[in-house]
Amino acid sequence: MEDLRIGVIGLGLRTSLALHAHRPGRGSVVTALCDSDPAVLKSQSARFEADVLAEDHRELLDRPDLDAVIVNTPDDTHERIAIDCLEAGKAVYLEKPMAITVEGCDAVLRAARRTGTRLYVGHNMRHMGVVRLMRDIIRKGVIGEPKTVWVRHFVGYGGDYYFKDWHADRTRTTGLLLQKAAHDLDVVHWLAGGYTTRVNALGDLMVYGDLPRRAPGTPRPGNWLREYEWPPTARRDLHHIVDVEDVSVMNMRLDNGVIAAYQQCHFSPDYVRNYTVIGTEGRLENFGDGPGDTVKVWNTGPTGYRDDCDIAYKVPRAEGSHGGADAEIIAEFRRFVQEGGATDTSPVAARMSVAAGYMATMSLRDGGMPYDVPPLDPGLAAYFANGQSEPA
Repeated sequence: MEDLRIGVIGLGLRTSLALHAHRPGRGSVVTALCDSDPAVLKSQSARFEADVLAEDHRELLDRPDLDAVIVNTPDDTHERIAIDCLEAGKAVYLEKPMAITVEGCDAVLRAARRTGTRLYVGHNMRHMGVVRLMRDIIRKGVIGEPKTVWVRHFVGYGGDYYFKDWHADRTRTTGLLLQKAAHDLDVVHWLAGGYTTRVNALGDLMVYGDLPRRAPGTPRPGNWLREYEWPPTARRDLHHIVDVEDVSVMNMRLDNGVIAAYQQCHFSPDYVRNYTVIGTEGRLENFGDGPGDTVKVWNTGPTGYRDDCDIAYKVPRAEGSHGGADAEIIAEFRRFVQEGGATDTSPVAARMSVAAGYMATMSLRDGGMPYDVPPLDPGLAAYFANGQSEPA
């Protein structure tokens, strides 16, 4: 089988995905690069053997020598670029989130159905060893039927990663309950076996709202990925617009009755996730998502607190970024474009995680008022459930 010919749109921090896709003679090759910054385009081009360099994604749309595109651009551009590429007949890998509104997600789904072009959304946490391990434990019935899921997300570098660039501007992201939480909300849905139907949330801009900001047009400090200020109140050079919340909590009711909760803090001293799933016959928990970490299960009792769980499962070791998940998700995208068939990721699931985060943000900014998640059009749901083809 010939290599899949891939173009990459956006050459920022997720260029690692493009490197996983560039495997000449082994399934896929990056033949075109696109970035709006000519300096970035020039510097990154040395890492590939791409024949085409472009500053506007539309220059790639009519090229017959491109089979697919990877879209790694800022969130507010995902909808427009994805639709352009789908309408040009290019299979699309769209980095999460699919869009920054529910309607934006639905517009992308409609474009994929209308054109019959394959769409893949990169929720790489479904390929992380710890997530797959938790999913397997639940499927085996070790904790019975899951009834509630709790996620705490401590974002120790939040002030550097999310408040020094476009992530801090709600017009570019909606908010971090969508932009940052979309991965975790997707995992909650995957582990619980259902989608969120109702949310309510509270949150605030508690720390970063009053800290010194850069003037508009001033570049982000060049050392932002290497030197971190502590405590959070010592941070400087924030983006000139900071209007997203730095702490938030949301509650969810899923369509199968499961109750879930998600909490996010961007000024904690550590950077780690904590998942807890409680079923009818036990509880599982993990603290950390790296290889070698442990998922613990308690399924005897009742007792007082005990650290010595009933069963301890080691997260399998894996090489590469995000615990090997980035390589796995690009491999799945390549196979899906070339062969079709089922995938562990799902455009519908990606839409539902955005919808939960979007409506939670609306609730947060409305004093915690409960909001219902808009249902997906049944025709779209059926199309994607049938492997991106019309049901017979």
